[in-house]
Amino acid sequence: MSQTSLLSEFVRHPREVGAVAPSGTTLTAQAVAPIPRTGDPVVVELGPGTGSFTAAIQRRLAGRGRHIAVEINPRMADLLARRFPGVEVITADAVRLDELLAEHGAQHADVIVSGLPWSVFPQARQRDVLDAAVRSLAVDGAFTTFAYVHMLWSAPARRLRRSLEERFDEVLVGRTVWANVPPALVYYCRRPSA
Repeated sequence: MSQTSLLSEFVRHPREVGAVAPSGTTLTAQAVAPIPRTGDPVVVELGPGTGSFTAAIQRRLAGRGRHIAVEINPRMADLLARRFPGVEVITADAVRLDELLAEHGAQHADVIVSGLPWSVFPQARQRDVLDAAVRSLAVDGAFTTFAYVHMLWSAPARRLRRSLEERFDEVLVGRTVWANVPPALVYYCRRPSA
């Protein structure tokens, strides 16, 4: 999907598509860093959109494990499935993540990489999706998501940070990727709370 198509989807579905440009390579590399370089991890991608994180996850897995991508937008999911035939693309709402994993024979995710537009989510949706992610993550799993620097002051971004700290024993903030458009940073979350 081109940048023009992404912008078109953003205009049509601003509550589902929170970006007007794909994430850059430095940001995507940071977001997928917790994926282990050995073994067969189950990696879940939430809100893959155009596939910036998808491509980075595929490179990191290098044919190992399982890569499940959950995309709510049917058009974007279809394009993603055609572009990445090795990825299990599920067209569904991430709020059902634990159910979706069970339906697809996965007990849990070892790593969840989120490209979801948290800043456009109402409080209840933010809560419900995060709760589903926590329920779906292995005890020693990792969850990553990103935030745009210019939005960090906003109520939804502050709420997201608090919500992450309530749900994980460890929340680390990566370095700002100034070269990203717009600049962004990654949250690294480990050990989901019971």
